[in-house]
Amino acid sequence: MCGLWMCLAAMLLYTLSTTNALELGSNKQPLDIKTFHSLSRIGTPLVSPNQQLALFTTSYYSEEANKNAAYISCLNITTGNITQLTDSSPGTIASNPLWFDDQTIGYLQKGALYRQSLNQSEPIIVFQPPVPISNVAFRKEQNLLTFVASVHPNCSLEESAIKRVQAAKKPDTAMVFDNLWARHWNEWMTMEKPSVFSARLQQDKDQNWKLSQMTNYAELLPSSPDPLTRWSIEDYTVSPSGEHLAFITRQPSENMTWSTNVDVYLTTTFNPHPRLLTGRVSGAASAPVFSWDGTKLAWLQMETPGYESDINRIYVYTLSTRETIAIAYDWGLSPHAISWARDNKSLLAVVGKQGRNIVVRIGLDGKRRELTSTGSTTAIRAVNNQTALTVYSQTDISPDLHMLDLQRLTTKQLTQINRKALENVHLSKAEDFWFTGARGDRVHGWILRPYNFDRRQKYPLALMIHGGPQQASSQGFSFSQWNPNMYASAGFVTVQINFHGSQGYGQNFTNSIRHKWGDYPYEDLMRGLDYVTSRLKFVDTQRMVALGGSFGGYMVNWINGHTQRFRALVSHDGKFSTISGFYGTDELWFPEWDLGKPWDPNGRAILEENNPERFASSFKTPTLFIQGEHDFRIPATESLGAWSMLRHRGIPSRLVYFPDEDHWINHGGNSIRWYTEVLDWITKWTNTTAPYKIR
Repeated sequence: MCGLWMCLAAMLLYTLSTTNALELGSNKQPLDIKTFHSLSRIGTPLVSPNQQLALFTTSYYSEEANKNAAYISCLNITTGNITQLTDSSPGTIASNPLWFDDQTIGYLQKGALYRQSLNQSEPIIVFQPPVPISNVAFRKEQNLLTFVASVHPNCSLEESAIKRVQAAKKPDTAMVFDNLWARHWNEWMTMEKPSVFSARLQQDKDQNWKLSQMTNYAELLPSSPDPLTRWSIEDYTVSPSGEHLAFITRQPSENMTWSTNVDVYLTTTFNPHPRLLTGRVSGAASAPVFSWDGTKLAWLQMETPGYESDINRIYVYTLSTRETIAIAYDWGLSPHAISWARDNKSLLAVVGKQGRNIVVRIGLDGKRRELTSTGSTTAIRAVNNQTALTVYSQTDISPDLHMLDLQRLTTKQLTQINRKALENVHLSKAEDFWFTGARGDRVHGWILRPYNFDRRQKYPLALMIHGGPQQASSQGFSFSQWNPNMYASAGFVTVQINFHGSQGYGQNFTNSIRHKWGDYPYEDLMRGLDYVTSRLKFVDTQRMVALGGSFGGYMVNWINGHTQRFRALVSHDGKFSTISGFYGTDELWFPEWDLGKPWDPNGRAILEENNPERFASSFKTPTLFIQGEHDFRIPATESLGAWSMLRHRGIPSRLVYFPDEDHWINHGGNSIRWYTEVLDWITKWTNTTAPYKIR
């Protein structure tokens, strides 16, 4: 075994040290900030009832207009022809495509539900709700329309709209809370809660579209004493015939911020009485989906109470027998999306495995077959017994629709939505490497070579640290602030390491980070960096930077107190104090499970052991902090506190504050400013001249 391992390491070293990512003199351009933000994004496909067509959305940001746009297109699965169906002008948003029948589509635009035939006749409004709706679905057999809307307690859509207007006229703005939650993710809790609604959609004698009396499924559940923490339903699924509906919800209680118990309910739509399916398990359920024949319901189920990164088991419920089974229970990986194959006997799961998001077919007997092995699949929808549509990308290939042959395991690309934007742009390929990390475990990483790479030259290095911590850097194209090619295109050797706690390397590897936030991940990052720099002589070890967001931002703060090997750091929405961070966050189950409770002596000791603020006196590296005001996961005081400390001590630092953003940067203009600030910061402190003008 040792001989084999040494042989593999030697082969990897040879590959990393000799490959040129880009021949000198190439006339391709780097992926600059402007080009990156002009790229279009493709949505999950929706196959027509006759399995001949598929709808999908394309969205983009117009820097010139400073507006987003989204439009709907139709793919002919047989011929590959694509027809644009809605307006694509900046500021025009068409979303939530659905099929009314094989020749008629629906979509949301400007708050209304539109109906439009495929011959592109003038669209008509079939439903103009008084409050915003989302997650709309239609089942022709029952003429059933379902959607999600946020309403006040015991109110119709119309009554809730009136209450919203009345609330805006209150003489005071006070909000009063007696139970947790008070706020979640990026919003303060209000009396309006999302619920799933259903109604029959039909035409009257004058051919006008009308909805029957609506059913609010949250109101069918037991009443809650506190309306601010009552039932909330956002994720649901409807059987193909429209006869059954399943939804997930969190039971109202006083402990909602430290309980991960999310349940699945099933009901008929014609005489609804929701029935609990998950009363014997107290973990989080997600992603319910009916089989194509409507006889079974599958979902993802965590079983460990309080642990949000527990392994996802696949549960399957048979409606006729009322029996639930768990399939592939001994599988060591945790799927994050499932859909049914057309045979109704197997599921298509998307799962992270060693830095890839692959598709695995799983039979009801638990037998598994990997259908893909590279890149990142983010969505899959079965077309027929032979094929499925996927959204697929690689680090150097932007997402597009692909056809996956489920038998031959071949793929065919069907769209090229960014062909023109990227045809003269160089994108570096991600090369993976393995090294020995904490506990003696093998740890995996990715490396991208800089634009216009020449192995005879020296290059700065950017270490990108992923969030979570129970996530992973994958071989997929990202539209976020963490696209590795944006740093490679600025002239950096770019390294990503899937340290202990990352997903896709077995649940034991993921679980190992508990109580060890500042231990195993830091050791992995430093060992991985040593591995790369000792083998790649084109890395300038005097010009290295580290950057990360969320847990990655926490780790940047931890790094600042433990090493001076980096010239500069970037911490986006990163926790500075595990103590204040515990008290200020919105989901207490997360730090409570991973670290502990600060009022408990044992928990306090673990929190302090993993507390970057405890090492504040050792912070010496220039740091850029970035923070969104509406981030309730990592409150703004975390970045503000770390920045204030560095400024007070005379250490170069900068705070970039977005008053309208949350844990992510969502607005295109803000994302452009984010990349401008970050790339300017790391090129400045590493004395790097980027191949294009950043400011």
